[in-house]
Amino acid sequence: MKDEFGLLGSLIKGIAAQFGDKCEVVLHDLTGSYESTIVAIENGHITGRKIGDPGSNLGLEVLRGTVKDGDRYNYITQTKDGKILRSTSVYLKNSKEETIGALCINLDISDFIVAENTIKSITMHSMNQDIKEVFVNDVNDLLDYLLKECQKDIGKPVSHMSKEEKIKAIEFLDKRGAFLIKKAGDRVCTFFDISKFTLYNYLDDIRSQNKKTTF
Repeated sequence: MKDEFGLLGSLIKGIAAQFGDKCEVVLHDLTGSYESTIVAIENGHITGRKIGDPGSNLGLEVLRGTVKDGDRYNYITQTKDGKILRSTSVYLKNSKEETIGALCINLDISDFIVAENTIKSITMHSMNQDIKEVFVNDVNDLLDYLLKECQKDIGKPVSHMSKEEKIKAIEFLDKRGAFLIKKAGDRVCTFFDISKFTLYNYLDDIRSQNKKTTF
C-alpha cells in the first residue's frame, strides 16, 4: 500500500506549495481502520488535523457504498472554528476498482469572502436601474446618440413619424439637454426635416406645457 501512495507524497507537497499556506492537502489510506486514515497532510492547521487522524463523513459514505462515485469538485464546507473552505475530494482505486484512498484539497477562502464583501460595499449599485451613460470624445457623437435614442423611444423612423410623434421626440431631446449642445438646432431640424421656425414653436409649446404640469 505504501508503494501505491509513494508518488502521491510529492504531489500533495507540490499542490500545497503552489497555493500556499491557505491550502490544505490530505492523503487518506482507506484500506485500514477509519479511525486513522490520514497518512500525509500539508497545512493541517486549516482543519486542525494531523497524520493519524480519521477521514470525514463523506469518506464513510463512499466506503459504505452509499455513494458510488464519491469524487466531488469545488464544493463549499465549513470548519468547526468557522473557516469557509472550497474543497475537492478525489477517490483512488486499485486495479480491482476497490477504493483504497482519497486525495483531498481544502482551500481556505475566508479572507477572500471578507474582501469580496468589502469590494461589494464600495461598488454597490442598484441592478434594477437601467441607466445608460455614453462617453465620447466629440460632443457631436453625443448628439448623434441622443437622436438615435429619441427615434428608438418613438419606435419608428423619422420618415414615418406624425407631427405629434415628432413633438414627442423633440421633447425627449429637450429633457435630456440636447439643445445645450452648440448648433444642435440645425442638426435636429435636418434630422426631422422641419424648419427652425417650426422647431422653436414646438419647443415653446413643449416648455410651456411642462411649466403648467410642474405647477
